[in-house]
Amino acid sequence: MTGVDNARWVRPLGAAARDGWDVAIDEAVDGWAHTALYAVSLAEGEHRTIASGAREHVVVPLSGSVSVRVEDPNPAAVVANEPELIEVIALTGRPSVFDGPTDVAYVARDLGFTVTADAGPARVVVCGATAATRHTPAVRHVRREEVAVELRGAGQASREVRNFGVPGVLGADSLIACEVLTPAGNWSSYPPHKHDEERPGVEAQLEEIYYVEVQAAPQAPVGAEPCGYLQVYGTGERPIDVLAEVRSGDVVLVPHGWHGPAMAPPGYDLYYLNVMAGPGADRAWLICDDPAHAWVRETWSSQAVDPRLPFGGPR
Repeated sequence: MTGVDNARWVRPLGAAARDGWDVAIDEAVDGWAHTALYAVSLAEGEHRTIASGAREHVVVPLSGSVSVRVEDPNPAAVVANEPELIEVIALTGRPSVFDGPTDVAYVARDLGFTVTADAGPARVVVCGATAATRHTPAVRHVRREEVAVELRGAGQASREVRNFGVPGVLGADSLIACEVLTPAGNWSSYPPHKHDEERPGVEAQLEEIYYVEVQAAPQAPVGAEPCGYLQVYGTGERPIDVLAEVRSGDVVLVPHGWHGPAMAPPGYDLYYLNVMAGPGADRAWLICDDPAHAWVRETWSSQAVDPRLPFGGPR
C-alpha cells in the first residue's frame, strides 16, 4: 500500500538527480519554497560548487571527510576579478552515519563554496534554507564534540537525535537541521506531529525534508534489502497522503500535515537527516502532536531507553 500523494512528495534515489548531484531538492520542486538539500558521492579529488545566493547552508559529511572552501564572490575590493577567500574548513567526517556524529560547516547566504573529497571517497549532504539576512558569523565549523546528542523517547519509541543545526548549537537566520537514528524495530517521528501554522509560542510554520539512509543488521544475509517506512497525513482542510517504503538516498518532502511514524523494521536501522525552515520571523522548532496519539508520550516515563543507543557508542 502506498499513499496517493507519493508521486508528488517522495523522491526515490535517482528521481531527483540534477546538475551533477545524486539528489537535488530546491524551489524547482513544485510547491517548495524554503528549504533545499543536495547529496552526492564524490571520488577522491572530486568536488561540487554552490553559489549560495539567498540561501544559507550546512555541509554534512555522511561518510568520509571533505574540505569546504568558502569565498565571497562580491568582495568590496575585487583583485583581478577573483573572489575573495574567506576560509577553508577541513571536515573530519566519519565512516558512516551509523558511526556517531560528524563535524559540519555553516556558510551564510551570498557566499560561494566548494566541497572537495580530499582524502578518499566521500558522501556528503548540503542542507539549505532561504535566509533574509547574512548571519554573523558568516562561516562556522561546528566540531563533533559540540554536537548535542539527545536520546529521545523510550521503549520502542527510543531514538537518537544529533542536534548539529538547531538553535542553541548553531546560529543561523532560518535553517534548522538535525539527524535522527532509529534502531531496528523502533518508531520515531512519533507521536505524529505537525508544524504548518504560525501560532506564536505554540507552533511554527516549517516545511521539512527527510533524507534517508538505512543499514542491515550484521547477521543479515547477502541480498538483504534494508528499508524503512514514513507516513505523512493531513487535516480535513489541508489533506495529504504519503506512505512510503524508503531506502538509502531516498527523500520524503513534508509541505504540511501530520508526519510520523518513521518505522525501522526488525533487522534494519533507519537514519534520516531533517532540514526545516519557514516564513516565520522566529527560528524555532515548535510542534503540535496529533491529539489522537499524544498520550503515548506519557508512557515513556515508565520505560527504559533502548540500550542500543547511541549509535557509535557512549559519548
